[in-house]
Amino acid sequence: MEDYFARSPRDFLAVATPGAGKTTFALSVAAELIGRRIIDRIIVVAPTEHLKSQWAEAAARAGIPLDPTYSAGKGKTSSDYVGVAVTYAGVAVNPLAMRIRAERFKTLVILDEVHHAGDALSWGEGVREAFEPAARRLALTGTPFRSDVNPIPFVTYAPGPDGIPRSVADFTYGYAHALADHVVRPVLFLAYSGQMTWRTSAGDEVAASLGEPLTKDLNAQALRTALDPKGAWIPSVLAAADKRLSEVRRHVPDAGGLVIATDQVSARAYAAVLKQISGESPTVVLSDEKAASKRIATFAEDESRWMVAVRMVSEGVDVPRLAVGVYATTTATPLFFAQAVGRFVRARKRGETASVFVPSVPSLLGFASELEAQRDHVLGRKVTDEDDIFAAERDLLEKAEQGESASDELERSFEALGSEARFDHVLFDGASFGHAGEVQVGSEEEMDFLGIPGLLEADQVRELLHHRQSERARTRKPASPQPDTVEQVSTHEQLAVLRRELNGLVAAWHHRTGQAHGITHAALRKECGGPAAAIANAEQLLARIDRIREWATRKSS
Repeated sequence: MEDYFARSPRDFLAVATPGAGKTTFALSVAAELIGRRIIDRIIVVAPTEHLKSQWAEAAARAGIPLDPTYSAGKGKTSSDYVGVAVTYAGVAVNPLAMRIRAERFKTLVILDEVHHAGDALSWGEGVREAFEPAARRLALTGTPFRSDVNPIPFVTYAPGPDGIPRSVADFTYGYAHALADHVVRPVLFLAYSGQMTWRTSAGDEVAASLGEPLTKDLNAQALRTALDPKGAWIPSVLAAADKRLSEVRRHVPDAGGLVIATDQVSARAYAAVLKQISGESPTVVLSDEKAASKRIATFAEDESRWMVAVRMVSEGVDVPRLAVGVYATTTATPLFFAQAVGRFVRARKRGETASVFVPSVPSLLGFASELEAQRDHVLGRKVTDEDDIFAAERDLLEKAEQGESASDELERSFEALGSEARFDHVLFDGASFGHAGEVQVGSEEEMDFLGIPGLLEADQVRELLHHRQSERARTRKPASPQPDTVEQVSTHEQLAVLRRELNGLVAAWHHRTGQAHGITHAALRKECGGPAAAIANAEQLLARIDRIREWATRKSS
């Protein structure tokens, strides 16, 4: 507020983590500008219909009446209103009507989650045309990056240290800062892996462990198999999440849970599973239903346990009592992941923690470990590091994965045959915590982490995780004697053990160096030779295990 009114800029970009109070800031600025007669009218632009109503309710509490039912073709609105709330889609339909409104009055435009507007998209073009003449523009976002490289309207860009243009925020308040100020909750990520089996369109049966280094197609099919409600993985994870919610509700009686599903069929199936597990019917929110916004509002105020939604609750929706989440969607972009996790971090009082259950997929675990990193919207990426031998390959892969191709056809043409869940580890504060060996769902080892109290400070959570991990390791019974040579166990068992060991070492290397899992696997293949780990033989896997251990020794010395 001090910075804004000291400089009085026409354009201002505030980047703040979800739950930090962007809405309150914007409405406080609006009230002050109206009081000073600097502006006469307000236009709020939000991503969804539900958020329009949420803005109108918040504005009413601040003494600023907004019309959330206004549409560009409607023309005038009641004189009781000081402004209107519209969606980006609504602006794109008739930007000229909004432009006339912005020209007629001294207007403040509040662009909520402004990253939705990209110049090459119809939304971005509409926003730029409609609000070019506005007296003031206040842009807000919790995730200042997009999946593409289109400039965001009314956002300033400047070259970074590498010469690549990045968005420049007027004020930034990141998750790490907010966590230190006790404005947001610390997040526990509980990762679950397991064995997946599916049949391809060619009739071949494929078996793979969730989280193994696989091709893009196989990774996608393994994840879809895990999320299939007919298998055992999703019911096991939902049961674990319900246990976690019960533990949290011992300390936070009104705590709620949210399952984010891929589509409506899956959402209804997950709701049926949750009803069997918890004995209570969840609130199901489908974006195309008229009562969706009302259901979210009702859930926010009551004390029911679970809500299941497709995508509607992924961004901007304010349900502060959400404390446990299940990321059960195939959408795996950093933007969507950050928005989804943002639903659980809004703190009401000190000591509340959030718990998010995720499939043990490298991309999602990478997003989780990078939660505290600040990101800016980058307009382009050049390969400038000649020592980074994988940089060009990564660029080619990213470009290849952006478009619809034969891989999308492969994703659709498969049949999930079965799945089982296994507790993998907990990610917290960039570190991994778990128990040696396989941890079965429903075991005491799993409850070591599901049973963490719901009211703890971040440093207490970290200390408790360390304690439970080390205590279990100390009291663990000695393992039964293993065969002296790898020939004495079956090939299938031998390869599974070696892959698990290699994946564990790669994960540890990631937490130590920050290097992505895929880059580490590629480097090991380059040094040791052989195919991908999923199809490598025992000798090749052992060579890679020895090599990464050598790296660790060299690094520490």
